[in-house]
Amino acid sequence: MSRLAVTEKIVATKVAKGLKWSDVAAKVGLSKEWVTAACLGQMTLTAEQAGVVAEIFGLTADEKKWLMVVPYKGSLPTSVPTDPLIYRFYELVSVYGTTFKELIHEEFGDGIMSAIDFKMDLQREPDPKGDRVSITMSGKFLPYKTY
Repeated sequence: MSRLAVTEKIVATKVAKGLKWSDVAAKVGLSKEWVTAACLGQMTLTAEQAGVVAEIFGLTADEKKWLMVVPYKGSLPTSVPTDPLIYRFYELVSVYGTTFKELIHEEFGDGIMSAIDFKMDLQREPDPKGDRVSITMSGKFLPYKTY
């Protein structure tokens, strides 16, 4: 058994039961964005959170334990993603990455936006020309330190 096998079981069960990530998140008591990442093997759940997820997806006690193991983060099978939706994020960074960097440094100084102290909100934005995807990302600014 592996974390990947548990993730595959979660996804298969989600499809079989017709579940929505937002419903799973509501039962866990956290955002749909974080809970989805956790169920896909990118975050570590507490024993209580893992218990809720295990119950929803019919996981065994051993499978539940994998939800509480610190994962190897980064789930892309290739360095340049081939899935069209994920590739668009790669494209965003390729096109706007230098702009993100320049504007963050201009506003905050030399440092990074944390992906650890981070939150995200993904919403549908109605638009008469076709609905839009709205993603708000907020990460703590971490300045480089001198020593």
